[in-house]
Amino acid sequence: MFNFGKKREVTTDELAVEEAISRSISTILPSKEDFKKILLSGKKLKIYLGADATGSQLHLGHATNLIFLERLRKLGHDIVILFGDFTAMIGDPTGKDIARVQLTEDQVAENIKSWKDQVGKVINLGTSNAPEFVKNSKWLSKLNFKDLVKLSSNFTVQQMIERDMFEKRLQEHKPIYLHEFLYPLMQGYDSVALNVDAEVGGNDQTFNMLAGRILQKSYNHKEKFVIATTLLVNPKTGKKLMSKSEGGYIALNDSYTDMFGKVMALPDEVLVSMFIDCTYVSMEEIEQIKQQLVSGVNPRDIKVRLAKEIVTMYHSKEQADQAEKNFIKAFSKGGVPDEIQTLNIPNGTLLKDVLVKEGIVTSNADWKRLIEGNAVSHAGTNEVITDLYAKTEKDVTLRIGKKRFVKISVK
Repeated sequence: MFNFGKKREVTTDELAVEEAISRSISTILPSKEDFKKILLSGKKLKIYLGADATGSQLHLGHATNLIFLERLRKLGHDIVILFGDFTAMIGDPTGKDIARVQLTEDQVAENIKSWKDQVGKVINLGTSNAPEFVKNSKWLSKLNFKDLVKLSSNFTVQQMIERDMFEKRLQEHKPIYLHEFLYPLMQGYDSVALNVDAEVGGNDQTFNMLAGRILQKSYNHKEKFVIATTLLVNPKTGKKLMSKSEGGYIALNDSYTDMFGKVMALPDEVLVSMFIDCTYVSMEEIEQIKQQLVSGVNPRDIKVRLAKEIVTMYHSKEQADQAEKNFIKAFSKGGVPDEIQTLNIPNGTLLKDVLVKEGIVTSNADWKRLIEGNAVSHAGTNEVITDLYAKTEKDVTLRIGKKRFVKISVK
């Protein structure tokens, strides 16, 4: 006799799978249903994330994908983290209206020195199924011209120039360099060399990930899932929140004080998406937070909660509590935090060089934007620095923007 009224109990794994494929996901190709089915089948998948070594810091935008991978690692799947040392020397044209600057081998090697430690802040590296770390120079540097012709034969020129950024450049009569067409081929070949079942990346990487899907079918006669995650974007301006080129990203290795302050500087309209994409707070609780914001709760209180969640993830609960105290002292009482980063710098060094090198300011362009916006000053006296080429001449504590501080100690 059949019992149609009894509901089947949902397993812990099913709940974990649903959480993984529903949160921070833009699209899954060929389909979310197919991916869910294979995750629940018990088959172990090999899933990879690649990041080009264009800078020394990973940020919360990368963390969205790392959190997704950590969820799947806990479900028993094999995770591969690829450092794009070779592709960084080509330059990803995604979203760019001009060609990227190509990096040297030495620059790339310097950039990835601490990446493994930064990944370890999100993914557990001390387990039996810890992620594998690879560099794509291992196989891309060995490709010869014959290999390149074979790779290229899988794509048409029309496929390449249909990309938004290339269409825009053509309309604006800006150059498109031939090596930029080669980038998606190189990233796509990573899937072949690793022989993966799936790739995860931001939804701005969908074209490149689909190139890998095409090549995986061609070379290994195998399907590859493409998991495109949502980007951290301000819904009002459309600007990326974690853009190295535009400044303002929150790095995984920021000090706990800087991390807290940067979160507090985020616009109110991104709070809910930040909770979804950058924390492990449950969706039920995030729904309550959303309702609180609608009902008129001060966004600052919600932002403090978000800042403490993030600082606890990358540092500790104790340091999150200390960061909150520092913040209150600095901004509610007009003081300077008790614990701020100190840099020991030779006399006569350009401030911009120091701050960019240490990651306190993201780029020379970010420094220029801050100076022109009167956003760099001497803490305490509030004297604004207006000289782009100001040098270190005496010990000073700088306020950068509203919520960042750094102490300069001159040798």
